[in-house]
This record gives sequence, structure tokens and C-alpha cells, in this order.
Amino acid sequence: MVVRQGSDELADRLFRALGDATRREIVALTLVREHTVTDLAERFPMSFAAVQKHVAVLERAGLVVKQRRGREQRVRGNPDAVTQARVLLERLTSLWQERVDRIDALLATPPEQDADHGRSGAAVPAVPQHEGSR
Repeated sequence: MVVRQGSDELADRLFRALGDATRREIVALTLVREHTVTDLAERFPMSFAAVQKHVAVLERAGLVVKQRRGREQRVRGNPDAVTQARVLLERLTSLWQERVDRIDALLATPPEQDADHGRSGAAVPAVPQHEGSR
């Protein structure tokens, strides 16, 4: 059994929510300004209920905040959650960059020189010569 840390669960929620193009667009729209769920639903070729479900996924991930004002449900983007996603991606980028840097360093390092023969690497066996070639 794998025990997951809180940050892993957060990353899963964030990236699962951002894995859908409609949800990414909803986040982008709500970061610019607050929208009602009805306003959002009018922008997409899907039902109001489908947009509500997308907003619910984003809300669970913390990417948007939904508030009721009278009869309207207003949705606004949460820049802090977007920053968290960016930080997580930067950590992954850093890990990969470290690996690439190590590979570059290995490739740039000349092979060890054999002290006795001035050759690199393991000793190369002598090629046997035929008697007629001497």
C-alpha cells in the first residue's frame, strides 16, 4: 500500500482539474474577472449542468472559489492555487534539469586514461598477426 502525502494529493487534484481544456478556460476567465455560473455556461457548447460539474471539480481543487449572492453563484479564480501548480511544475522542471545537467557533465568528461598505455578505458587486446605479414 502506498501512503500519499498531502502535497501529492493536492498535486493530483490540481493537475486532474487542469487536465481538461474547458476547466483551464474557466480558470483563465475567472482569473480575469468574476463570472456567474450562468455566464460561464453561455460560453461553452454544453449544458448548464456540465459547466456546474466543471466548476465543482475546479472548486474541489481550490482553483476557483464559488460564492452565492442572492440567486446567483459567482465564481472567481484563485491565483494562489495557480501559483501552487506553477511551483509544483517548477520542482519537476528542476529535477529534470538536474538530470540533464548530470548527463551533460558525464558526456563532457573525457574517459579515464590508462596510465600504462596512454589509452582510454580497458586494455585493447593485441591483434594477432599472421606469419606472412611480418
